[in-house]
Amino acid sequence: MSMRCIAAALVAAFSMASSWAAERPESAGNTPHPLDAAEIGSWLGGLLPYGLKNGDIAGAVVVVVKDGQTLFQSGYGYADVEKRIPMDPERTMTRIGSTSKLFTWTAVMQLVGQGRLDLHRNVDDYLDFKVSAPGGRPITLLALMNHEGGFEEGLKDSLSLDPQTFQSTETYLKQHPRPLLFPPGTVPAYSNYGTALAGYIVQRVSAEPYERYIEQHIFLLLGMRHSTFEQPLPGRFEGMISQGYRTASGPPQPYELVATDPAGGAATTAADMARFMIAHLQQGHLEKYDLLSSQTAQLMQSPSETGLPGFATMAHGFVHEVRNGRTLIGHGGDTLFFHAQLELLPQEGVGIFYGFNSRGRDDAVYGLRKALLDQFMDRYFPDTAPQHESTPLPTAVADARKIVGRYETSRRVEHGFLSVFYLLQQTVIAADPDGTLITTKAFEPGEARLREVSPNLWREVGGTRQLALTKINGVKTVLDSEDPTSVLQAVPGYRSASLNLSVLSGSLLILVCTVILWPVSHLLRRHYQRPLAYPPEGRRLWTFLRIAAAIDVAWMICWIMVLLPVLNIQLDFYSTAHDSRIRTLQLAGWVVMALAVGSLWNVWRLCRFESAWRYRIGNSLIAAALLGLAWVGYVGGLLSFDLNY
Repeated sequence: MSMRCIAAALVAAFSMASSWAAERPESAGNTPHPLDAAEIGSWLGGLLPYGLKNGDIAGAVVVVVKDGQTLFQSGYGYADVEKRIPMDPERTMTRIGSTSKLFTWTAVMQLVGQGRLDLHRNVDDYLDFKVSAPGGRPITLLALMNHEGGFEEGLKDSLSLDPQTFQSTETYLKQHPRPLLFPPGTVPAYSNYGTALAGYIVQRVSAEPYERYIEQHIFLLLGMRHSTFEQPLPGRFEGMISQGYRTASGPPQPYELVATDPAGGAATTAADMARFMIAHLQQGHLEKYDLLSSQTAQLMQSPSETGLPGFATMAHGFVHEVRNGRTLIGHGGDTLFFHAQLELLPQEGVGIFYGFNSRGRDDAVYGLRKALLDQFMDRYFPDTAPQHESTPLPTAVADARKIVGRYETSRRVEHGFLSVFYLLQQTVIAADPDGTLITTKAFEPGEARLREVSPNLWREVGGTRQLALTKINGVKTVLDSEDPTSVLQAVPGYRSASLNLSVLSGSLLILVCTVILWPVSHLLRRHYQRPLAYPPEGRRLWTFLRIAAAIDVAWMICWIMVLLPVLNIQLDFYSTAHDSRIRTLQLAGWVVMALAVGSLWNVWRLCRFESAWRYRIGNSLIAAALLGLAWVGYVGGLLSFDLNY
């Protein structure tokens, strides 16, 4: 299960990436290094020990295959820091997060090849419950493969660290149906729920439990003896699984239990992943066994959707892209503590898999993971085509005005309190006077600058990343050439992060000051014997505003306590066990709304008793702050009664 894009608020700045990215050589005109074990060992022997140490990452495993054989495999660092157990590519099992999806899609394609599944059929025909909207466009398996099922993101009960609270995939799918944000087949929005649905379909059609099907028809078939989707980890693998860490210098973390098992529950070794890669590189064949027929394997590796030239697309579950002039298919994956990447070069017969067992300091693993693939491609498969700087288009300034703005990812939560993260942190695209775009880099700190190379198409200066402006379902949309699983959608003005952050911070500042100054002013008046110059009704109105401020501050403090686990990457916190607390806060939110409306009447009444403008302004500011907090609560989903977040 990929945790990379739960919310934009969850994506930290990858501070270690800049030093590794600086070592990436220029591709153009480079002579490739020989792809042999000695050369790979020398390169990784310099990169990974340095990266692990500086990123505070406990360990890593890497395997490279070529021409049907394991060319290189090695472990770096420790599977257990305290016991000094080294990472072993043959025996150390790691979690691979969303790279697990490739097994699910392989299983789907097996059943497609047997005529038991149809990629274009409504998935409701295979399920014992409905997910397609009545009377709407049906959701197909192909839409799920392309992350175009239209589902909203979901977090509740998706991850657990306690086997007693862990839900099976079937239970999770039925108890936490995801709302549809988009018509199926129109907008890519990365979905673990969608892949879990596909895994459940494999289970129903094959009449075998999903975990057993993968074991019998993929793992054992390929000789992957140290791989499993079973959760918790079966006893036969005791002592083989690597510990998971936030940082190598911190304590080990519990074994993660993923409810969307087909989307991210696998544990395996690098050596086992080598066999899986070889089978796919050999058109579904490994030794005397057929994982897929050649025809089905070829179909699976071909794009399953059309895309703009130079833009990555989905290929029946693989991410398909052209890098350095070569076709690359693969998938990355993240749990809270483990991180993995699998990439295949089908035309070259080469594959690489690597996994890490820690997030690292400041989420350093993401920068190291990106640097490893960048350097692998530039070192062994460099782009030898000459690079030419494009001439600025005369329409650059005018077209820049069309794309400039604030955007939110299509992979988001809208029907629950977690939507507040998407409200308060958005992607900004700005422009220089000459029409050069400025936005955030992908998985690296700093800004990316892009120039228009054709109408409504921009390319990164000194890079290959591209952005394209289009409209989907009438919404202004930005496509990113490096991410076919989601898009950026223009944010309506009322959801602007700058607006709502200003309202939230200003309102909280006023209300907190009001609550603090309330007892202070009371003590000062008592000391100087200067009571409030209001009649009894005025005093009640004055007191009402202060009580309302105190209630609002307490309400927001409680919400902050509920939201903090997201920022601390404690996603197992969000479970059915907290429904009563969250429901109480949701109900309290409507009290906050009522107090905000009531404050307007109170201020109007107070003006009858107060002639000094500074007091009128002060009371009006309190009322405005109460309204501001109610506004952010409403737009951010804090007043929603939805517990399916």
